[in-house]
Amino acid sequence: MARPLLIAQLSDPHIGATAEGVDPLVRLETVVEAVRSLPNPIDAVIVSGDLSDDGSEESYRLALPLLDRFECTVYVLPGNHDDRARLRAAFGLPGAGSEPINYTAEVGELRLVLLDSNVPRQDPGRFGPRDLASLDEKLGEEPERPTLLAVHHTPLATGLPSWDAINLDPSEREALAGVVARHPQLRVIVGGHLHRIAASSLAGCPVLSAPSTYLQALPDFNLEADDVEMVGPPGFALHVFHDGELSSQVEMLAAS
Repeated sequence: MARPLLIAQLSDPHIGATAEGVDPLVRLETVVEAVRSLPNPIDAVIVSGDLSDDGSEESYRLALPLLDRFECTVYVLPGNHDDRARLRAAFGLPGAGSEPINYTAEVGELRLVLLDSNVPRQDPGRFGPRDLASLDEKLGEEPERPTLLAVHHTPLATGLPSWDAINLDPSEREALAGVVARHPQLRVIVGGHLHRIAASSLAGCPVLSAPSTYLQALPDFNLEADDVEMVGPPGFALHVFHDGELSSQVEMLAAS
């Protein structure tokens, strides 16, 4: 029997941050080593944004040797804290300068589509008409191939005012849903940004927000926008593709 294809998803390391006196670099290393210590080898890694807290060259320089420990390809997306041009230069990503970072990859039988959801100098994400048209076209290229769509701003509503205010507007989720509904080969949409494990669906497609490798957001539904309390241990998601089916699982680690 063929073994499952395994993709680890790391999100929101925020290298350079100092919240709660926690070193994000130490926690990223903890997660990297936890993934490397899994019983089965990983086939690919997705980093779904906010690798850096300040978009500095130094933060990417510090992250690179840790991510280089993986014996597989690492696919990186920008988050709202990242600098596109510096991220692109550090990881050799396609495109030029500060233009959106959108690309596809093949991992065994599974296709990855990575879609930039960021608006420069803003926390909330957005999908413009050109972005959605391009996504529609990319998905239409291989309608029979099982596909995972990765973004930074996870297209779901949490009910947490502090996060929903800086994530995606309902109109943005609706526009993305219009594209997703036309492509049943999509097995899952994965993202980050929320610093929480959250699950939903969009046009019938499962949606998962992965935990942060740094800190998690408390589920306080009374907090207003911009008022967020961060606590908790690091974690990562594991996406398992086997016999045409995809499941997503989450590992939370001891605080370091």
